[in-house]
Amino acid sequence: MHNRANERDRALDSHDLATCDQVLAAVKAEFGFAEESDEMTRSAAIIIELYRQGVHDAEQLKVLVLAARGKLD
Repeated sequence: MHNRANERDRALDSHDLATCDQVLAAVKAEFGFAEESDEMTRSAAIIIELYRQGVHDAEQLKVLVLAARGKLD
């Protein structure tokens, strides 16, 4: 468990942020969220939290954030 805490505390690098940004852009495009909306802010927070928990695959992140936001059919 100590290693997991360390992993979650490490700073995200440019590759990490690019992946998160790619997912956020896909969520925004799919649902037409406004750039500065609460939906975008919540989605970004969920994406970063999931990424820190070890979900690094962009498609898996997208599915999980959509499910968490109640947008998955």
